[in-house]
Amino acid sequence: MLGSGLSNQAGASVAALAFPVIGPLGVVAVRQWVAAAVLCGAGRPRMRSFTVAQWRPVLALAVVFAAVNLSLYTAVDRVGLGLAVTLEFLGPLAVALIGSRRRTDVLCALAAVVVLTRPEPSTDYPGIGLALLAAACWACYIALNRVVGGRLPGLQGPAAAAVSGAAYVPAGALALWWHPPTVTALACAVTAGILSSAVPFLSDLLTLRRVPPHFFGVFMSVNPVFAALVGLVVLDQQLDAAAWTATFVIVAANAVAVGTGVRQTPGNGLMRMREDNTQFPRTSCPRASPTDDGGGRSPGA
Repeated sequence: MLGSGLSNQAGASVAALAFPVIGPLGVVAVRQWVAAAVLCGAGRPRMRSFTVAQWRPVLALAVVFAAVNLSLYTAVDRVGLGLAVTLEFLGPLAVALIGSRRRTDVLCALAAVVVLTRPEPSTDYPGIGLALLAAACWACYIALNRVVGGRLPGLQGPAAAAVSGAAYVPAGALALWWHPPTVTALACAVTAGILSSAVPFLSDLLTLRRVPPHFFGVFMSVNPVFAALVGLVVLDQQLDAAAWTATFVIVAANAVAVGTGVRQTPGNGLMRMREDNTQFPRTSCPRASPTDDGGGRSPGA
């Protein structure tokens, strides 16, 4: 689990190294293509046999999957990896808080958000807005995963990754034509796809065979901390003391909410819907939440 989380955030940091050359859109496009190849190669969805009722949630999921990664990576480019991933984590945290219904957790989360987004002359509001959009997309991602998991049998969920990857062909081609990539930039984008999609998927697939899903969800709550540490080491992006405190508060609130939700509703498993999903144990696309409480890795970072 530790290796999976670190791999995911390391992939996002490597992706950021390619932003100056091909931009977030170019990086996301390449990552989507890599994710589609890996996930569809593993799941081999039979898309020709899908009914209209099955295609609707798949297409919705593909749109959300595409939006969460683009909004997150654009936010990373503007406000840094640690802050962007922490704000994105508010998506599954909101799902977890709805499940736990603990006022204390809600108040702690709101206080942490105020600290993270506190107005300053240098505050990048568009970047914060994009990170919050990624959070909203992640919450939608969790909800749609339940629908896809219920309507698609076996390992058919990765169809959403294929559709999302195909949707990025024109935009990605235009981005790469407008910003000619270097070998290094392409290597960073491909590496990001592998580290943030293939490695977490395989790692989590093995992990979820050995540990309870709710334990996995609680453990994955530390991803914002991993993101801040990787951003500091790889990208030299530093958070101040207040931001670090707010990050830990959000992590703790999610861990408590997930644990509380599991105790209140035992046996409620959410099919993983991210690149490291369990429907694939219950998957659809890279980065998913292992429990209905929303704890897990984002489809983006």
